[in-house]
Amino acid sequence: MTYAEAIEYLYGLQWFGTKLGLESTRALADLCGSPDKQLRFIHVAGTNGKGSVCAMLESIYRHAGLRVGLYTSPHLVAFGERIQINRQMIPEAELVRLVTHMQAKLKELPTDHHPTLFEFVTVLALLYFTEQKCNLVIWETGLGGRLDATNIVTPIASVITNIALDHTQWLGDTLAKIAAEKAGIIKLSIPVITAVDSPEALEVIQTVTADKHAPLRIVNAADTAAFPYQLSLRGRHQQENAALALAVVQEMRLQLPVSDDALTQGFASVHWPGRLQLVTLASGQRILIDGAHNADGMTLLRESLQQDFTGEKPVLLMGALADKDWRAMCELIAPLVAEIHLVPVASQRTIAPVELAAVCQMANPCLLIRLHDSLAQALAASSDRPFRLITGSLYLVGEALEQLGAAAIPSTNERALNEWGAKKK
Repeated sequence: MTYAEAIEYLYGLQWFGTKLGLESTRALADLCGSPDKQLRFIHVAGTNGKGSVCAMLESIYRHAGLRVGLYTSPHLVAFGERIQINRQMIPEAELVRLVTHMQAKLKELPTDHHPTLFEFVTVLALLYFTEQKCNLVIWETGLGGRLDATNIVTPIASVITNIALDHTQWLGDTLAKIAAEKAGIIKLSIPVITAVDSPEALEVIQTVTADKHAPLRIVNAADTAAFPYQLSLRGRHQQENAALALAVVQEMRLQLPVSDDALTQGFASVHWPGRLQLVTLASGQRILIDGAHNADGMTLLRESLQQDFTGEKPVLLMGALADKDWRAMCELIAPLVAEIHLVPVASQRTIAPVELAAVCQMANPCLLIRLHDSLAQALAASSDRPFRLITGSLYLVGEALEQLGAAAIPSTNERALNEWGAKKK
């Protein structure tokens, strides 16, 4: 099997959609020798910020001298971004070897337990981290928590960043319902650290931790205000994420000792692409790239624009997915920009730019709005603007990083491996 064939095989697994349930993942992991039982995990769930918190924890523990696995999704450009050790992506040869190995294992599974792409890759990551003798794995949930494939593990800590309305068709249409799904990662007597501030959602988490006899630490605004380290990531919300990461390290200090120097270096050097990432071109033009893809994320982007780019109005390049709250996103961002270029996202779930345009025009009637067939067209049409903002979807962010030469481009098209269609069980 070549690397291209391995990627093609992974594409084939998309036919199985996304199941919410643990049976297939558990069965496949058992067939592969239960690698989850041989690793230590910090399991991170939440609506927004969980990837950033994972990146911070990875950076801190790596600077503390540990061999740290990092499992996140979606990827922006290359599939290997999902599976990293000490921030080195899984080598292509290793991915091919493990895909081949696991492909053979599938023959031993009952037909009704055939794994989805995410289930397959979750077990593949477990195998890789075990073989590579990771001291710790920072383990991000995919969708929700309770029925997410990552939830077959028993972590040493469970982290819930925040709760907002997203994926409501699968997780529920209230903060309490979504909190119940996220709280599904909480295990008996395992410490829980959260920055959830919604009373409705926090009450759910407090109830679950009490039932599970799990110690609970709540990170609040005072913790954020007192955060003592320099952080390489932009935005007030990243300070909140950093305060949460610091609380996790403090709660785990007996099991995972970390020096103050490791904390200092970890926070100062953390890298998480596509989140308020500022790209400066040779011409001096600036492009701010941010993966805000729901109303809560767009609210945070608004705050960052107002605080970090005071008095500046960027030209907006935006696309969004139809299953997100794109109307609220448009209403939040349109009043803050100089003009808008709308594009389709490279996904079967994209919303048509003309629909985005109608909402943006209502939110800012005097705005110049142009529609394009692709991000490349929008970049060309706005090429003389000094300050541009690209946002609305992580899929679009990945495409932007490729177009701007800000990410290594793999030999095969791997961004479409982010496509999914969830099925309830």
